[in-house]
Amino acid sequence: MSDAAAKGGKQAPKVAKKGEKRAGKKGGKIGGTGEKKRKKKRKESYAIYIYNVLKQVHPDVGVSSKAMSIMNSFVNDIFERIASEASRLALQNKKSTISSREIQTAVRLLLPGELAKHAVSEGTKAVTKYTSSK
Repeated sequence: MSDAAAKGGKQAPKVAKKGEKRAGKKGGKIGGTGEKKRKKKRKESYAIYIYNVLKQVHPDVGVSSKAMSIMNSFVNDIFERIASEASRLALQNKKSTISSREIQTAVRLLLPGELAKHAVSEGTKAVTKYTSSK
């Protein structure tokens, strides 16, 4: 008996030797105790959307995981800024709902000049496409 087992601690799990079959691999259960494996926590990301846009603009260009991480952080940052500005605008106008108008105004306030114009036109186009498809 080991020192840990003698003191009331848990024993180390047995390690399968070369050539031995491992128990409890099929059916998604661990060791036949009836416990299911824990699901991997999902990490939300804009990566697939960023990649799809990249392929539309430059089909022959790839993107590294570091660059994708930076782009994902950028999108999250801009999203947060627009959402908080739109929230402030709704509160100032004593409204409890953020509409497309608040989003549009927030974009105009946050983005500089020509970039804001393009963002507003693309946003309007997306909203029009969405409402016409309903």
